[in-house]
Amino acid sequence: MRFKGRYILMGISLLMVVSGLVWRVVTLHVFEQSFLQNQGDLRTLRVVGTPAHRGMITDRNGEPLAISTPVQSVWINPKEFDPGHPQLLALAATLDISIDQILDKAARHAGREFSYLKRHITPTIATQIQSLQIPGIRLKSEYRRYYPAGEVTSQVVGVTNIDDHGKEGLELALDEWLRGAAGSKRIIRDRRGREVQIVEGLKEMQSGQDVILSLDQRLQYLAYRELKAAVVSSGAAAGSAVVLDVQTGEVLAMVNQPSFNPNVRVQLRADGCYRNRAVTDMFEPGSVMKTFSVVSALQHGEITPTTLVDTSPGRLMIGKHWVSEDNAKDFGVINVATILQKSSNVGISKLTLALPPENLLDTYSKVGFGASTGSGFPGETGGTLVQPPKQGAFVLATMAFGYGMSVTPLQLAQAYAVLGAGGVKRPVTFVKQSDIAAGEQVIDPVVARQVVKMLSSIVEQGGGAKAKVVGYHTAGKTGTARKVAATGGYDKDRHVAVFAGLAPASNPRFAIVVMVDDPKTELYYGSQLAAPLFSKIAAGALRLFNVPPDMIDNQGLRVAQINERARAHHE
Repeated sequence: MRFKGRYILMGISLLMVVSGLVWRVVTLHVFEQSFLQNQGDLRTLRVVGTPAHRGMITDRNGEPLAISTPVQSVWINPKEFDPGHPQLLALAATLDISIDQILDKAARHAGREFSYLKRHITPTIATQIQSLQIPGIRLKSEYRRYYPAGEVTSQVVGVTNIDDHGKEGLELALDEWLRGAAGSKRIIRDRRGREVQIVEGLKEMQSGQDVILSLDQRLQYLAYRELKAAVVSSGAAAGSAVVLDVQTGEVLAMVNQPSFNPNVRVQLRADGCYRNRAVTDMFEPGSVMKTFSVVSALQHGEITPTTLVDTSPGRLMIGKHWVSEDNAKDFGVINVATILQKSSNVGISKLTLALPPENLLDTYSKVGFGASTGSGFPGETGGTLVQPPKQGAFVLATMAFGYGMSVTPLQLAQAYAVLGAGGVKRPVTFVKQSDIAAGEQVIDPVVARQVVKMLSSIVEQGGGAKAKVVGYHTAGKTGTARKVAATGGYDKDRHVAVFAGLAPASNPRFAIVVMVDDPKTELYYGSQLAAPLFSKIAAGALRLFNVPPDMIDNQGLRVAQINERARAHHE
């Protein structure tokens, strides 16, 4: 009986245990199901963003200039992180940071569930991090911007920030177009934070749109190479070069020195290393402005290219100030075409002062000086123009030969493109155009052709001889302007060398401006430093775009052309 009682007691106890288990199962699956499901979802279900793929930037021929590649970033969940984990030293070594940095990050964000440890790591490092299996240390998929052309296009294309949003240059200007829209999805994660299943897509990711720029990477590289060589050889502080398509207003090349490598983010400091000097930096242009002073005289007065002007004795008193020829030259009685060819300060001053003072400013404004080109490039400046009627005759005279005003290389290129287009001003654009813009007629086409012919004579017979290109007639004007001294006035030892011109002269296709800032050698004149640079860039542009020669062939020319093309091919 004793054993029988024990069996009964054990049976009752077992029954009670089983009944309790059954009741617990019923409770969990019926009464507490909603609560438990919610708690489970909180621990495993997550809504995460799907990063949008930023659109690609290419040159006009489809060569990539900016692309986004998938990468991983390391982040920490301080609530799950184990500061005493044995693999912590390996984590720090793999990420090339100190253990203290990791612990400090976890401590400072203890109340959060997310904080980056290191962004944009390589796939090899990502694999190593994953193999450590440290609680609270996870990986996140992102995109990183890469620039195949490096420093050659960096100041035009610009850069993105670490979140792949436009920060400088065309990356910023076209950011809304390139960025796209991120998506979102609901996922299940395991206890180590790894994504194991996509439950549903909540918002579809929209990739950014690709952009085809007007730049030609081949010409961009050639211009960059030649500009860098000129700046280095002359010991100059900086330099810029711009090539515009006269027919469309497209920027075919735009380069600056110094430059930077956009793929090395440690260089992206806040000291202006990535500003596009051709668009943002102003300078007094000097004699290259005489071109438009002649345009003003021909267009507004009873003056022709053969009108005679007495420039003796090589200097002119205006009020209390003297205007003198360079090196105290005396050109005597010369016509308007010769004034431009000889770059006569006295001649251009007399032409300008013989007309109403507003005429010069009107011409300058019509071709684009004193205002932005409308290219849309971030930070573009419009230069400065004073009001000559309010400043007096001397200021008007100095403006006529490029002082007392400021321009950017892009503005200057646009103005020369107006002449090359027969007086038609077209919008400047960095995006490839499928059609030729109608533009606005701002200069009489007859006057524009007359001035281009004068500019051609400067290259053929005047101070622009080093701007010649084998097989082609070119046209242009040199400029050598003194820089403003810190103490006021102009520094006789610091200069800006400029050449602005067109190629070919018979039917202009390219407007090219080169500017070298503060060269340190004795060859600082525009005719010595800037003109040869123009020649090299123009020769490359004409060759790359298959523009036929406009000179009459002869045996000597054919041999010279063969040699020139062979040299270019070798380079």
